[in-house]
Amino acid sequence: MSSVKRIQFTTVIEAPAARVYALMIDPQSYRDWTSAFAEGSHYEGSWAQGQRIRFLSPSGDGMFAEIAENRPGEFISIRHLGFIAQGVEDTASDSARSWAPAYENYSFQAVPQGTRLVIDQDVTADFEAYMMEAWPKALARLKTLCEDSTAA
Repeated sequence: MSSVKRIQFTTVIEAPAARVYALMIDPQSYRDWTSAFAEGSHYEGSWAQGQRIRFLSPSGDGMFAEIAENRPGEFISIRHLGFIAQGVEDTASDSARSWAPAYENYSFQAVPQGTRLVIDQDVTADFEAYMMEAWPKALARLKTLCEDSTAA
C-alpha cells in the first residue's frame, strides 16, 4: 500500500489573480500549460463546485475527479476519485484505493508583483519524482501565458 504525501509548488505571476485563474482553466491554455505533464493533456467536464471532471491524455487515459471547492480567482480544490484506463474508470484497484481520494489544491494570493499561485498536491511515491519534474515546467509555462499581454 503506497502512502500519500503532499507536495507543494509556488510561483509568482505578474498578472492579476482573475487572469491567472481564467487562463489556468481555459480549455485552450490548459492544453498548453499542462503539456509539461503529457503532450495533448486536456479535460472534459466542468470546473464548477460539485461537478465531475476528467483529466485525460490523448489516449483517453487519465484521472477523474470532482471539484470539491471553487472560489474564482481565490481557490480551487480538486478531489481525485480514481484513474481512467482504456476508457474505464477505476476506483477498486490497489493503486486507485491507495491514492484516492487525493487532493490537488490551487491557492491564488494577491501580492505586490501580481499573484502568488500555490499548488498543494497529494501524490504516492511512484508519482512523486514525475510530479517534482513536471510541475515546475508546467508552472513556468502558465506564468509565461499569464504574463503575455497578447494572450487571450
